Amino acid sequence: MNIDRKKLTPMMKQYLDTKDRYKDCILFYRLGDFYEMFFEDAIIASKTLEIALTGKSCGLEERAPMCGVPFHSADSYISKLVENGYKVAIGEQLEDPASAKGLVKRDVVRVVTPGTVLDGSLLENKKNNYLMSVYRIDDKVGISYVDISTGELEATITNIDKLIEETAKIKPSEIIMNDSELENLLYNIATISNIYLNTISEEKTHNEYDDSILSKYFSESYLEDIGINKNFLIKSSLVLLMNYIFDTQKQITSNICSINIYKSEEYMLLDMFTRTNLELTQTIRGGKKRGSLLDVLDNTRTSMGGRLLRKYIEQPLVNIEKIKNRLDIIDEIYSDYGTRSDLSESLKKIYDIERICGKIAFEKVTPKELINLKNSIAHLPDLKTIIYNSGCKKLLSYIGDMDTLSDIYTLIDSSIMEEPAITIKDGNIIKSEYNQELFDLRDISQNGAKIIKDIEIREREKTGVKSLKIGFNKVFGYYIDITKAGLAQGCIDDTYIRKQTLSNSERFITPELKEIEEKILNAEDKIKALEYKIFTDIRNQIYNNINRIQSIAQIVATIDVYVSMAETASINNYIKPNINTDNKLEIKNGRHPVVESIVGHENFVPNDTYLNNNENTINIITGPNMSGKSTYMRQTAVIVLMAHIGSFVPAEYADIPITDRIFTRVGASDDLAQGQSTFMIEMNEVSLILNNATADSLVILDEVGRGTSTYDGISLAWSIVEYIHEKIKCKTLFATHYHELTDLEDEFESVKNYSIDVKDNGKDIVFLRKIVPHAADKSYGIYVAKLADIPEEVIKRSSEILSDLEKNHVNNMKTLTSGVKKEDVNENKISIDEKSINSNFDEYRKKYEQAKENIKTLEAKNKKLKKEIIALKEAPTEMQLSFAQIGNELEDAVLSLDLMNMTPLDAMSSILELQKIARKNK
Repeated sequence: MNIDRKKLTPMMKQYLDTKDRYKDCILFYRLGDFYEMFFEDAIIASKTLEIALTGKSCGLEERAPMCGVPFHSADSYISKLVENGYKVAIGEQLEDPASAKGLVKRDVVRVVTPGTVLDGSLLENKKNNYLMSVYRIDDKVGISYVDISTGELEATITNIDKLIEETAKIKPSEIIMNDSELENLLYNIATISNIYLNTISEEKTHNEYDDSILSKYFSESYLEDIGINKNFLIKSSLVLLMNYIFDTQKQITSNICSINIYKSEEYMLLDMFTRTNLELTQTIRGGKKRGSLLDVLDNTRTSMGGRLLRKYIEQPLVNIEKIKNRLDIIDEIYSDYGTRSDLSESLKKIYDIERICGKIAFEKVTPKELINLKNSIAHLPDLKTIIYNSGCKKLLSYIGDMDTLSDIYTLIDSSIMEEPAITIKDGNIIKSEYNQELFDLRDISQNGAKIIKDIEIREREKTGVKSLKIGFNKVFGYYIDITKAGLAQGCIDDTYIRKQTLSNSERFITPELKEIEEKILNAEDKIKALEYKIFTDIRNQIYNNINRIQSIAQIVATIDVYVSMAETASINNYIKPNINTDNKLEIKNGRHPVVESIVGHENFVPNDTYLNNNENTINIITGPNMSGKSTYMRQTAVIVLMAHIGSFVPAEYADIPITDRIFTRVGASDDLAQGQSTFMIEMNEVSLILNNATADSLVILDEVGRGTSTYDGISLAWSIVEYIHEKIKCKTLFATHYHELTDLEDEFESVKNYSIDVKDNGKDIVFLRKIVPHAADKSYGIYVAKLADIPEEVIKRSSEILSDLEKNHVNNMKTLTSGVKKEDVNENKISIDEKSINSNFDEYRKKYEQAKENIKTLEAKNKKLKKEIIALKEAPTEMQLSFAQIGNELEDAVLSLDLMNMTPLDAMSSILELQKIARKNK
């Protein structure tokens, strides 16, 4: 901003000096009971928040643009700005304006960004809010990410080409990075997933960020134990991350107290397309949890368990021992209904301990949240007893001698009121019996009148003056009033200090009275100040035990996930899968968990899947649209993934091999913003699969090649299947409408044909949804069109065209494949004459293009006629009567139309004639 600061008022100069340090933020500047924004910030905020834009005198000729929000309701406004992609700097008054000499000191005490949100209104209970740091050197990146609301911190190293996959797994809300080129790489996923990208300049990284920050969070011995100095990329990423947190939160927080360094190979790799296509945690359309795999599996009772279950789904294991251990624990709980029910009931009563710890660490916890923590701790002994009394040996081994945090319970129970005030500075938080000084102050505050009355009675007896009274005014405070007659009768001592003489009486004060007065008049303020101090002391004591509380929170979350998985298996009749390393995939009567949950168990048709790297590597699946091919393939992928998270699966029997990756190529849509067509997206996804799949991968391909011409598509699909078979040798389900691909079964022993069974009586068809071991003999596309209520004329004509096309297609395929041997093609011995092929296809192409034009014409005519008829039917009664009178003539004219041989111009002329007939009686 080009502003002559010499002319500015002191306050406005102070504002701009602060703003200079937070140029990338909207600055909320505390002025009394409001947070005010000025200049450009005010213009942006007023539009985003939909609040009035006004002006303020600032020393310049023009008033400074200004808008503001009440400080007590600022959180909702901050949330809205953050949701719209802005960072918000909170500038507070650092001294009491009433006692400040001159300009009140102000400075930024916190910066709110998408990745550093603590306000509950912006956080989903069962979803982590990650801030991710990426530090790049050449083709390697160090990644670390943290949820500051829970303290969870993880880190890894990966190749630059795996960064997108890691980002898709983590799903951060904000990414900070040291290299601006990373923004281009991450742009697409950031746009799709609404991730805030933030490059930290090299100058700031080198000059302001140093690794001493790590020693403020973690002990030197701990850093040495995890080998942080041997992992330069991870260390650099952590330094970037922790400095950014300190810059924004202005404090070191002990809820971030450990680092989980992992290798990406420890988890199944899932690219962004696969996560989207399988709808693991949200649906493709709408991005909602409902309708996703997570929605079906989530029977967790706590927010902590819900977040951990989401993490399990996002990060399937590939370590067979860890998978089997999860399955065994879930099996124990599954088999013990009583234990499962008791654990579920106990877990219901536990609050979000992890996020309460986060609020304690950032000094934002409320008294009510400490009561919630206490009430949660109260159920830990029950939880422990239930497990100890059960037959769940593996679960018992997991919890060990679980800490029940009894000392934390006792501290909160003895100090905090059961129904405390909402805020921490308004009193009514601490129990009176917890602190003697507080007890006395409350006694004085509540019984002040009685205390004064007691003093009055005592002084009467002491002095013998029956007229002695204690009064109060704003000048003297409390005083003793004695009439002059009474003064002559009684006897007062030297503790009585004369303050005022009236015509009929004298007024006195005593040291005791003034002491009581001071206590009574200042009791409320002292109570509030003392309660706040006691509360912060209690908070600090709990803060010092935060590691213990977080450890228990993790145990509770894990128990919750195990119970949830067992409950889900019981409700939905899932079975425990066998996990093997033999590369054999066998599923009997498998079901898609999400589709089954929608249509009902009794309405879902189960199917078998068998794939083996040695004898049955690739299954070619043919069949009509809407018959269930995509559901079948997705359910296979989902069942394999569920087994890898340690879940029971929807099947009668399942033998699942350790799978390093699942790839899916299922549908695509044009990405006009990136200039990519459906076919280009399709080919990008296929390229990712062919370049990254291994023999231990599972590949799902649905209708590859349909985005281009028929013969291009067939050629690509054929060669892709050959490449997978010859080079990759991975388990593959390949759905296609290209029936030519079924010939591959004759070429390769490990390629098998399957199709969706159809009941066809010649007129109508019924999709049986059952996979059978042979290729489909028809595509049934025209039948599907009929089901979609395409006009009968179009259906009839399509059947005629289809018959003609099929004859030509057979001849053309014979021409293409006659004398061609696979081995010759593989060795590039065949030279194809393009002119010869084109001449063979010329006649076919002309007929095909003409057929397409005919169908378009028929559709256009049909739409036009429908509109005319609808218009006539909806006309007023008089017009309907007129139509009835000329109905026969109009009907004859319509029936005489030769639709199959009409040009668009002929159709228009005919409609004009029909209109003339309809207007005859008008």
